[in-house]
Amino acid sequence: MTMEYNKLVAVSGLSGLFELISSKNDGAIVRSLNDKTTKFASSRIHQFSHLESIEIYTIRENVNLAEVFKVMKADATPLPDVKDDKAIRAYFQKVYADMDFDRVYISDMKKIVKWFDLLQKNDIEIKLTQEAEPEETEATEPEATETEEAAPAKKKPAAKAKEEKEAASEEGETPKKAPAKKAAAKKAAKKKED
Repeated sequence: MTMEYNKLVAVSGLSGLFELISSKNDGAIVRSLNDKTTKFASSRIHQFSHLESIEIYTIRENVNLAEVFKVMKADATPLPDVKDDKAIRAYFQKVYADMDFDRVYISDMKKIVKWFDLLQKNDIEIKLTQEAEPEETEATEPEATETEEAAPAKKKPAAKAKEEKEAASEEGETPKKAPAKKAAAKKAAKKKED
């Protein structure tokens, strides 16, 4: 059974990454990617951060951590030693130069390297939940278009009825008689043009 990226969490106070097995009101049951042990983590003691929701500061806009992981995967540069701060900074300056090195601390970079290593060892595909949605959206777009086209068609009779009602009130007639009168007026106008 393969683990899914969207079920992974970082738990404050515990090293590594965890698969979220189930959530409870007072915490969660998690399985460690390091040693595969399952434990209960209390929400009174720990905070849970879904890997999918973590963003990284860049010199432009923030990017999802998954984007950084994908670039790391595509790059052939070997992972640096997590104990060597200079090597870690040099690695990210080469692999992900857009990272904002003033706001992303060495401790964060170390976590990214450790987490990426865990993802690789556990053969977890780095895929956000949102990436699967465009296919579903494309399938529903034609329906939305049909609805949009149908909506003005529904409005036309209402607008026509309003016009007829206004015309009827000007002529002092009831709305039911107005359409017949208006149709007769249109026929008379056509005869004059011919």
